[in-house]
Amino acid sequence: MTEHYIAPDGQPRCKWCGFAPEFLDYHDKEWGFPVRDDLRLFEKLCLEGFQSGLSWRIILNKRENFRAAFAGFDFEKVAKFDEKDIERLVNDAGIVRHRGKIEAVINNAKRAVEMVTEHGSLAEFFWQYEPKEENTKPQTRSTSDISIQISKALKKKGWKFVGPTTIYAFMQAMGLINDHSEGCVIRAEVEKARSA
Repeated sequence: MTEHYIAPDGQPRCKWCGFAPEFLDYHDKEWGFPVRDDLRLFEKLCLEGFQSGLSWRIILNKRENFRAAFAGFDFEKVAKFDEKDIERLVNDAGIVRHRGKIEAVINNAKRAVEMVTEHGSLAEFFWQYEPKEENTKPQTRSTSDISIQISKALKKKGWKFVGPTTIYAFMQAMGLINDHSEGCVIRAEVEKARSA
């Protein structure tokens, strides 16, 4: 059986919850629960892109700053950002000041607007990839056939910073798969939410 983190309520959680105090709340209320709201999907995808090469703790702690800097991840608004906005963001100490990632978010906002026109919503596009069944043990890999497929499809549409590992983390976070460890008390809750 996988080792678990035993939370203050005495119940087992995914092991990574024990690595930082702010992880437990995120794990119990957000991670893996199905998301169909386009702005939240766009936010999750952007934040996973920013996380690339960094610790998730950094991103989680700066999340409110990211929201403020990127107009609440309203991709219709972000798509209109220009060179002045890029300079503002590169100088914003509250976020990760990586020019390539900042430019990718603005580019991806434009692609998101196109995707809504083409598919009706981001949710329609992403949820079509929901696997029929998951036949691997939770948290044992960092990519999957589906994350590779989604990554290729997005890159073909001109999205950036959407490699298979970033997409797999996004799939875990937005509930396309339930990657809570077996024995974690939240796993069943996520399963219920996903089947609803």
